[in-house]
Amino acid sequence: MRLLVETLRDFAIIMLDPRGTVQSWSTGAEALHGYTAEEILGQASARFFPSEDAAAQRPARLLENAAREGRAEDEGWLLRKDGSRFWGNVTVSVIRGEAGAHLGFAQVTQDLTQRHLREEALRASEERFRLLVASVRDYAIFMLDPDGRVATWNLGAERTKGYLPQEIIGQHISRFYTPEDVVARRPWRLLKLAEEQGRIEDEGWRVRKDGTRFWADVVLTALRDAHGRLLGFAKVTRDLTEKRQAHEELRRSEERFRLLVSNVKDYAIFMIDPQGRVMTWNAGAERIKGYTAAEILGQHFSRFYTEEDLRSGKTELELEVAQRTGRFEDEGWRVRKDGTRFWASVILTAIRDESGTLLGYAKVTRDLTERRRSEEERLRLAQAQEAIRLRDEFLSIASHELRTPLTALQLQLQSLRERVESMDDKLAKRMDRATRSTERLSELVETLLDVARISTGRFSLKMQRFDLSLALPEMLERLAPAAAKAGCELSREISGPLMGTWDALRVEQILTNIVSNAIKYAAGTPIKVTLFREGDQAVLQVRDRGPGVPEQDLQRIFGRFERAASMRHYGGLGLGLYVSNQIVQAHGGSLDARNVPDGGVCFTVRLPLEPRVTQATPEPAAPEEVH
Repeated sequence: MRLLVETLRDFAIIMLDPRGTVQSWSTGAEALHGYTAEEILGQASARFFPSEDAAAQRPARLLENAAREGRAEDEGWLLRKDGSRFWGNVTVSVIRGEAGAHLGFAQVTQDLTQRHLREEALRASEERFRLLVASVRDYAIFMLDPDGRVATWNLGAERTKGYLPQEIIGQHISRFYTPEDVVARRPWRLLKLAEEQGRIEDEGWRVRKDGTRFWADVVLTALRDAHGRLLGFAKVTRDLTEKRQAHEELRRSEERFRLLVSNVKDYAIFMIDPQGRVMTWNAGAERIKGYTAAEILGQHFSRFYTEEDLRSGKTELELEVAQRTGRFEDEGWRVRKDGTRFWASVILTAIRDESGTLLGYAKVTRDLTERRRSEEERLRLAQAQEAIRLRDEFLSIASHELRTPLTALQLQLQSLRERVESMDDKLAKRMDRATRSTERLSELVETLLDVARISTGRFSLKMQRFDLSLALPEMLERLAPAAAKAGCELSREISGPLMGTWDALRVEQILTNIVSNAIKYAAGTPIKVTLFREGDQAVLQVRDRGPGVPEQDLQRIFGRFERAASMRHYGGLGLGLYVSNQIVQAHGGSLDARNVPDGGVCFTVRLPLEPRVTQATPEPAAPEEVH
């Protein structure tokens, strides 16, 4: 026995007398406590305990318990000779003689410091983990027993689900599920899947204590011991209601945007991948380009370009510029499915993710063919207007420049006519013809001046009060020779006095132009001029018995340089009726023409009796033939 005790160096085995005094000392005791036998024999065993334990009577209680129970065990800090501490396990057993007399104690001490430190570290780690789990507020983290009843409850679970620990521990997790999930036995199915698979994740509606619902992300993990026996489940639940609402709102927003883009019909809006292949296709793209989505998805966008653009590498350039600068804008011809061309406005925008990686391009195309045609038409109209303006300006300048030498020529011809009249009859007749030609030329110059004044807004009237019924015969008297020469019987019908305020010279110009027009186109037929009052207007009608005017030309003949018959058969510039109509309108009246059922045409002039003079303004130029 002595040899056995001396051999055990990992245990301190000593004998104590009934008072706790050391009676024997083993090799293991010397190695553990650091004392030799000579130093410790006869000393109290209390020396091995820290002072605070000695003061608390720990050594004495240990011996008392052993004496009473026959054996006592204790763990705690013990001392070495050098004062260092170690965690020891002390077992004290009572020793009695054959008669039962108390002889002392056998004390066995083992150094468990390393085990204690490991256990302490494990305990501290477990405590930290417990505090961590207990303090988490954003996640409900709790334990379930194998049947699914709540075993633990953290702050996050309390905040998320609304239950206090004492209200929920011991309750089944089905309490957190909706009635429809309970009926479908969803909680039990999830427990079964977690047991079989080790872990299961789930999302769905859960129910709080107050009955409100929240969208939960749940991870359920089976817990097993070293032998694989199921101990329960760890359950982690996170409230994703706000995230789901945000996600749902984003989804609805994206859906609204998709519907918006898909239904836009005036713009072709679609995506192409980084290589230029079509990825999406909206209704506007189908309407403008003619392809259905099934026909074009996956095809290269170069299909929309003309042959000349493809040869020049335009599609590659567009992608390169958009990738480098973020955007490319262009206008040009594009090609529809049926091969027809349209003028397109195109914007190509590079699409990148948060890291800057190119995902593709957004392409917006608008058909501007009609706008381009309108712009070309406006350009042609502007060019025509400018040409007309230049013509009117030329007419004004030319008329003024012609007027002075023409007047001088007329005076010279009149003077020469008087001198040669008694000398040479043939020469006098030639002079008469020359004089008539200058008079005709003077009338043309005056007409051109009137057109220029009307076009530039400088036309004005000199109003005076007179009796038109008295002035009309004088006016017609001056036209009688021309009518007689054309074989036209010129008659008049006047129904009483007609006082009014007009420009006398301009009214005579109206009458002269209309009657001269009748003499020219209805030669050899009678011409009748009628004057009468109708309400607050003077009505002047000129009727001939000629061939009339084609119905489609009745309005056109009042335009500039317009005529109902070919210039080849009738002379003139086609300005007389235009100037007459402008003079009538300047008086506030009207001029129209109509074919008479029994032949000929009737021109009707209506002039207000009282002044209603309108300011002559330049007519808007229209694209017309410039003479």
